[in-house]
Order: sequence, then structure tokens, then C-alpha cells
Amino acid sequence: MIRTTAVTLTNRPAATPAPAWPEQSRVVQSDWREQLPVLCAEGITLRELRASDAASLHQLLTTAEVTRFISPPPTTVEGFERFIAWTHRERQAGTYVCFAVVPEGTDTAVGIFQVRALGPTFETAEWGFALGHAHWGTGIFEKTAATVVDFAIDALQVRRLEARSAVENGRGNGALQKIGAVREAVLRKSFLKDGRYYDQVLWSIVADEWRFRREPVVGLAH
Repeated sequence: MIRTTAVTLTNRPAATPAPAWPEQSRVVQSDWREQLPVLCAEGITLRELRASDAASLHQLLTTAEVTRFISPPPTTVEGFERFIAWTHRERQAGTYVCFAVVPEGTDTAVGIFQVRALGPTFETAEWGFALGHAHWGTGIFEKTAATVVDFAIDALQVRRLEARSAVENGRGNGALQKIGAVREAVLRKSFLKDGRYYDQVLWSIVADEWRFRREPVVGLAH
């Protein structure tokens, strides 16, 4: 998987390889292992990755700005095609989901959100995201992050959602704090990038606290 940190969080290899909430329309289905639902959030669509997304993701997620705090992404369009195929297999296995971030008026993926189980179930999970540099500071994260967390808690049954972000990644840490994530600890020398070990901040969102601040998804079938 891509270890995402771009504006964002960091990303670890998988076992197999008080905020202002945006107005949003949440669409959730219970058979996400068969195919991810389409989620909508104020001008942004979150959908399953497609093979046709490989070219735009390669162009947008391999720049120096985006890759500064993430593990190296695929270096070719073909590599992203293999990554996309892998995300489908892991989703079918029930261990991981990955959404493409698609702005309104286009069908071009400009980033991704990932959630992966940290055990045999999604009770404890880790999430991350990466966005093309041109889309930093546009509010995309704030518009979409709450929708992803809702899906993780309501559909994947996540009880504790963790994120790890390099201490030096001020933009990513600020984004996590803004949506209500709690800073728990500093993990010293926990992320290796280009021969250097970085300290990381451990952030968490707990389902009970999140539900207390937000209305639950109505009509979700468990």
C-alpha cells in the first residue's frame, strides 16, 4: 500500500503487503467488501479507485512536495495500476479500503484516503491520505475527512482510528487537529525516509466521542 502522509499522515506496510463540520450527504452500504459505496461531501466525491485513475495519481502523488513525508509511491503508471488492483483485493479480503478523491465537475482522481485494519477486524484501524499539491489549502481535507471517518465507524465498525504524522509535517498535524483528532504521543524515530528516522505524532479518534459530536448515519444496515 502507499504509506500516505502528504498533507497528511504516514503510512506503514500492510500485513499483506471542536471542529466546524461541512455540510455533506453520506451514502453508506453494508456490502462494502463487494464494492465501495460512493460518498459525497460538499463538491467532492469519494469512490472506488479505478485502473483509469493510475495516470492522474502518478502525476499528482509523485511530486517532491507530496512525497516528502510518505514512503515512496509507485514510480510508474503501471505501478499505480498494480497498486489499484491490490486495493481491490484487500477490500475483498475485508482488511483495507481506499477511496479516490474526485472534485465536482471532473472524473479525475486528485488524491486518496486509505483505512486499514490493524488486527483481524477493523476494531482498531489506521487511516491516511494523500492529495496532489495543487489541491492543498483548498479545503478538500476538511470537506471529506469527516465523511471518511463516518464510513470507518459506521460501516467498518472501527472503534479506534489512528493516524501517524511526522512531527515536522505541520500541515498534516494541523489538519488532524482541526477535525477533532486527539494527539496522544510522540513516537520517537518511528518513520524511516531516505535514510533518516523521523519522530511521529500519534493521533486518535474514538468512535464514542465522534458519535457524540455527530449524528449517526441513518438507515445503515449492519
